[in-house]
Amino acid sequence: MGSGLMALKMQDILPVVLSVLIIILVAVFEKQSKLFAAITATMPLTIPLALWIVYSSSGGERAAVTNFTQSLALSLLPTLAFAVTIWLAARSGMKLVPILLTGYAVWGLGAGLLIILRRWLGLG
Repeated sequence: MGSGLMALKMQDILPVVLSVLIIILVAVFEKQSKLFAAITATMPLTIPLALWIVYSSSGGERAAVTNFTQSLALSLLPTLAFAVTIWLAARSGMKLVPILLTGYAVWGLGAGLLIILRRWLGLG
């Protein structure tokens, strides 16, 4: 039970620590290079953590890991739509809150469409 409790604590603590570090790095890089700040902001941090959780909980079962990673790949589409939407909204002169609301609305529609299409195609 001790090692399971330690793993659970790491699963809870590690994303928070990484998030704080990324925010600091983005703030530092933003002053030097918008490109490096953007690359840092979009680093795949939660994906490896989520994969670790799925891998550990399934005992490394190939089907579970494959299904999860397929879902991850498909789930990038609504996130890409979010990024393109907020870019277009910023270019149009919107303020921060409308930019984010518009981006999340598009992301939500994309995620909903993805769920419907996956069920319709029998992908889970």
